[in-house]
Amino acid sequence: MTFSAHHNAMWALFVISFIESSVFPIPPDILLIPMILANREKAWKIAAVCTIGSVLGGMAGYGIGYFLFEQVGRPLLEFYGKADKFAEFQEMYNAWGAWVVGMAGLTPFPYKVITIASGVTALNIGTFVIASVLSRGARFFIEAWLLWYFGDPIREFIEKYLGILVTGGFIVLLGGFIALKYLV
Repeated sequence: MTFSAHHNAMWALFVISFIESSVFPIPPDILLIPMILANREKAWKIAAVCTIGSVLGGMAGYGIGYFLFEQVGRPLLEFYGKADKFAEFQEMYNAWGAWVVGMAGLTPFPYKVITIASGVTALNIGTFVIASVLSRGARFFIEAWLLWYFGDPIREFIEKYLGILVTGGFIVLLGGFIALKYLV
């Protein structure tokens, strides 16, 4: 809580959000939550900084996957005789890419895995960015709204259940779209 009120806290949040989306294992929520609780009237600005940092970091993760795959990934796939399987995976991933990015952006699943995989499979960059903005923005703005509205009592609930609730909601939504596609 002490650091969350520091004059450099916004920059720290931006940096943590950026690197978490490409290489860092700790989510920005560890700073986002106390920052909002310390200054609830800035909840929307804090969520926006977190979203922007996360999406830009996701683009860096995409670049890691896109530009390093030929040098590192492809030789490994060929060594293990799996290059042909990768083409199948790439086709499937790109067919569902917006949903995969959206799910990872909303849930506690390590987002960096999806950002790098999106680059490796050369998922359409526009699709990637739009899905990232929508999902990461939704995640951080939902947290911000809950913290702004309920204050400290909601913190424990968010830390414990938000990932499960969002994942469940996403599964229901995706299931509905799949049902519509095959039943209608």
